[in-house]
Amino acid sequence: MVDNGTTVALQTEPRKGAQAIRRAVAVLRILAAGREVGLPLAEVVQATGLTRPTVHRIVHALIEEGIVERHGKTGHYAIGGQVPELALARPSRSPLLAASDPVLAELSQAVGDTLFLTARTRNDTLCVDRRIGSYPIQVLSIEIGARRPLGVSSAGVAILAAMPAAEARKIVVANEARFAAYRTDAPTVLAQIAAARRRGFNLREVGLIQGTKSMSTWIKTSDHRPVAAITVSAVRTRLGPRREVELAEALLEAARAIERAIGARES
Repeated sequence: MVDNGTTVALQTEPRKGAQAIRRAVAVLRILAAGREVGLPLAEVVQATGLTRPTVHRIVHALIEEGIVERHGKTGHYAIGGQVPELALARPSRSPLLAASDPVLAELSQAVGDTLFLTARTRNDTLCVDRRIGSYPIQVLSIEIGARRPLGVSSAGVAILAAMPAAEARKIVVANEARFAAYRTDAPTVLAQIAAARRRGFNLREVGLIQGTKSMSTWIKTSDHRPVAAITVSAVRTRLGPRREVELAEALLEAARAIERAIGARES
C-alpha cells in the first residue's frame, strides 16, 4: 500500500512539470513577437505576468538549449537558431496559408489597401500574412509575426465574434489582465464582439494607428471553428459608408473562398 505522502507526490509531479513547460512556452511566444530585434527581460516579465526570477531562470535554461539567444549589444532576448532547425520537421506551409494565398493576391489587387491575415493561436492572434496594396498611402500597423491577445485587434474581435458567446466571454476574462497594455478593457471588448456579431463582420472606427479604420471578417474550418480573420486597414478617408459596404462584401466573399479551399484540402 502506498502512503499518502507518496501518493500526493505522484499526483503533483506531472502538474509541476506541465506548469514549467507552459511557462517556458509563454516566454517563447512573447519573444517571438520581438522578432529579430528581441525584447528586454522587463517586457517579457510584464507580458507574461511571471516574476522576474522565474523569467530569468526560464530564459537562461532556453539559452543553454539554443532555443533563445541574447544580443550582446542591446541585451535583448530573441528566438534562437535552434528553432528554425526544429521547424524544418513541419510541412512547409499550413493549410490556411496555402488556401489563402491566391485569394489574398486577387483581393489585394481589387482593394488597393493593406490586407492582413491573422490566425488564432490559443488565446492570442498571430499575423501570418500581409499584403501591401497599390494605393499610395498604406497602413502598416503590424508586421508578420506580431502577436496580440484575442480581443485587442480588429481581427481578434472578429474571431471572438464567430465563437459561441460563452466561449468568447471565457477568453476575454482570461485575457483581461493583458488588455490594459493595449488601452482597452473587458467591457469594451465584449461590446465590440456583440456589435461584430450583429453586423456579420467587425468594423473598427479607430485603428491601431490614429486616423485609420479597419474591417475584419472571420474564417472558419469545416467544423465551424473560427481559426483566422482577414483585415483591411486604410486611412479614414478611404473607408466611407459606401465603400464600407463594398469592402465588407469583398472580405466576406474572400473569407468564404478560403473556407472552401481549406475544406477541399481537408477532404
